[in-house]
Amino acid sequence: MKNSNLNISIIQFSPEWENRDANLERCDRLIGQAQNSSVILLPEMFSTGFSMNVEVLAERMDGITVEWMKSAAVRMNSVISGSLIIREGMKFFNRLLWVTPDGNIQWYDKRHLFTMGEEHLHFSPGKERVTLEWQGWKIRPLICYDLRFPVWSRNHDDYDLLIYLANWPSARHHVWKNLLVSRAIENQCWCVAVNRTGSDGMNLDYLGDSAVIDPRGNAQWLGDSQIVSSFTLSYQDLVKFREKFPVLLDRDNFLIDS
Repeated sequence: MKNSNLNISIIQFSPEWENRDANLERCDRLIGQAQNSSVILLPEMFSTGFSMNVEVLAERMDGITVEWMKSAAVRMNSVISGSLIIREGMKFFNRLLWVTPDGNIQWYDKRHLFTMGEEHLHFSPGKERVTLEWQGWKIRPLICYDLRFPVWSRNHDDYDLLIYLANWPSARHHVWKNLLVSRAIENQCWCVAVNRTGSDGMNLDYLGDSAVIDPRGNAQWLGDSQIVSSFTLSYQDLVKFREKFPVLLDRDNFLIDS
């Protein structure tokens, strides 16, 4: 498909703690405000909050939340993307799903598990970086804590858009904003980040500030309210900037150990 502008919507809200049905109902209403978008993004663990109660909350790939995402993608004629707790055999993954209107599902399993929150004791880490393709764009999906590890997000001239879905708490809010701008600049890409708001069952507060950041590091922040916000990302502006200031030509080449 010919490269074109990408219409993308961010769903920033406060998930109810470990209440899948309430969260899916709320998301069903919210995504209705994202008209004419080709990609709709939800936060990390949007259906449960960032819970370690994996034995109770995990779903399989034919579970209720995945089926809801497939239905929503058809209804909105848009990609629906968000992460949730997925079980495969005896392992659990914090899995970002990318669900297209034709029912196709691709996914990325979170690589960097948040040890301070004991995520590593409950989840298995992902092993592979993933590149998605949609409407001529190459897209790199990542999750929350991955943001702190620039080697994992390094652009080897293999993506145009970097996506982070997160539950990033207010205590480290300044880190969120600084690192997102850094990732956009150093990888010479568009960067779209989705964070939650409110408080969770662990008494952690979240300030939102989901964002769209251009390759020059210019950011639009969404504040701390529940909001559905839509943006148009220009592919031609990205190409022109890379041609005028081709930083990626001088990048260091390296391999990542699994």
